[in-house]
Amino acid sequence: MYIVTNRTVDESKHSENEAFGSKPIEGPNELRLAEATRRGNRWHIDILPDQITPKMARSVDLNPDNTYPASAYVARKLIEKSGHGAQKSGRNLLLFVHGYNNDMTDVLDRAERLEQNYGVEVIVFSWPANGGGLHGVLSYKSDKRDALASVGAFNRVLEKLEVLVSDFHAQYVMDLEARAEARFADNAAAWDRYFAKEVEKHCPFTVNLMLHSMGNYLYKHLLGSSVYSGDRLLFDNVVMVAADTNNENHAEWVDRIPYRNRLYITINENDGALKASRLKMGEQQKARLGHYLRRLDSRVATYIDVTSQPHVGDSHAYFEESPLKNAKVLDFFKASLNGKVAEKPTRYDPSRNVHRL
Repeated sequence: MYIVTNRTVDESKHSENEAFGSKPIEGPNELRLAEATRRGNRWHIDILPDQITPKMARSVDLNPDNTYPASAYVARKLIEKSGHGAQKSGRNLLLFVHGYNNDMTDVLDRAERLEQNYGVEVIVFSWPANGGGLHGVLSYKSDKRDALASVGAFNRVLEKLEVLVSDFHAQYVMDLEARAEARFADNAAAWDRYFAKEVEKHCPFTVNLMLHSMGNYLYKHLLGSSVYSGDRLLFDNVVMVAADTNNENHAEWVDRIPYRNRLYITINENDGALKASRLKMGEQQKARLGHYLRRLDSRVATYIDVTSQPHVGDSHAYFEESPLKNAKVLDFFKASLNGKVAEKPTRYDPSRNVHRL
């Protein structure tokens, strides 16, 4: 899988907790791309150069005499990995933004489970969320500061993803043109009909965003920052899971989130981590969006209540492990993270403006 990060990196190291540091890169919102490969019980990390080598270019059928950014290499590798460009349909793309107190092993293991459980191709944005080596309240406050410091970097991630997806689409069109040429090289009218029909039939993939825990806090502050362009319609679904940000006045920024299909906010009233996050900040920490079933007043969000569902309990990460023994939970995330409508099987409670699994 591929990681885009504003953590410090060490290109000479290849284990996840040595290749990636726990502090932000110095400089104006600098980012690095990396490739992570599972080797037995360990991860192997290759930090990608800003400009790829001729050997890397040749490996993805790019002209080695030209220069290309790492994002061009990643776009081609994703096409290869996900099956797009072939006759079969491929996997959908998911940008995953993790939360508080995650080291790189945690992040990669979780992203791998997302791929395995939901059949998606995950791109990770990893920001420095290790608590700076601290614990408890100090760790939580440190990660909130790092989230704020990562706002500009996250904006650049969205810019890079937009370019990557554009390259991805361009490659799909090139492959489709090649198929049309192979079938109808001597019949221009048939070539045009085939190409138009195939393009109209389906978009080759959806692009979706999953924000977990404090990753939502990061997105909230991006939406309110001066660096945010606000007009980037990139994602089919945006799924805000266990949001560690204030419920109060959340509609003011949630209603600004651009999306094509659905914006989901999931809620577990028994979420143990969100209850603990309120205690860590004392009275200053208000009810968290991800565990509070009142004031659900966004005009655009679809609220999903998983409280009291079997196997969910006090889970903060109910998109993995034991909660997936519950078919309703599994089906919701499988649909939502693949860009589909996911609330149809739910029961809508108009008194709370929430859909209950």
